[in-house]
Amino acid sequence: MTHQKYEPLFAPILIRRFTYAEWRFSGFYHPVCIRTHKFNDINVVFFHIISWGEKMAIVKYTSSDVDLIARMVRAEAVGEGKQGMLYVGNVIVNRAKADCLDFRDVRTIREVIFQVQGGNYAFEAVQKGNLFYQRARSAEKNLARKNLKYWREHPAKYALWYFNPYGPCPQTWYGEPLTGGYKNHCYYEPAAGTCASVY
Repeated sequence: MTHQKYEPLFAPILIRRFTYAEWRFSGFYHPVCIRTHKFNDINVVFFHIISWGEKMAIVKYTSSDVDLIARMVRAEAVGEGKQGMLYVGNVIVNRAKADCLDFRDVRTIREVIFQVQGGNYAFEAVQKGNLFYQRARSAEKNLARKNLKYWREHPAKYALWYFNPYGPCPQTWYGEPLTGGYKNHCYYEPAAGTCASVY
C-alpha cells in the first residue's frame, strides 16, 4: 500500500434524464469515481475527486520499495549525480509498470530488483555491489519517491534497459532502439508495438 494522503472532495453535478451533463473540469482536480443518486427526474452525480497536488503513484509501493530503489540508484549511478540516479530509478519503475517482454512476470519493485534473467540477477549490484547493501540515505529516498510518484523524463521516460558501453551508445541493443544517453549510461525503450503498457 502507498503512504500518500489524498484530499477527497464531492462535487455534485445535475444530469436531467441522462441527456445533458454539465461537466466542470478544474485543472486542480481529477475525477476518480462516480456515485449517482436519483431525485424525482433529476439524477445527481457525485464525482469523487482528488487534488492533483497529491499525485497518484505510477505503481503501488511500500516504504521497503523506497529503500530498495534508493539503494539501487546509489549503487548504479551515484557517480552521475541526482539526474543520473533519477534516470535509473525511472527504468526500475518502468519495469514494474510494464507487462511485456522480459518483465511480464514482475509486478512489484522487489520483484524487479531481484529479478533473475539467464541465471544472473538483472541488476549486477544485487550480486556484486557493496553500495546496494548499505543503508539507504535520505537523499536517495527522496529521489526514489519522486520516481514512484511521478518522475519520468527522456531518455529514460519509457526505457526498460540501460547499460554502460564504456564508449559511444550503440543505436540498438538486442534489437531495442536507443533513446539517448546520460553520462556513462545508454537507455533503450521497447521497439514500437511491443510494449504498450510502458507508456
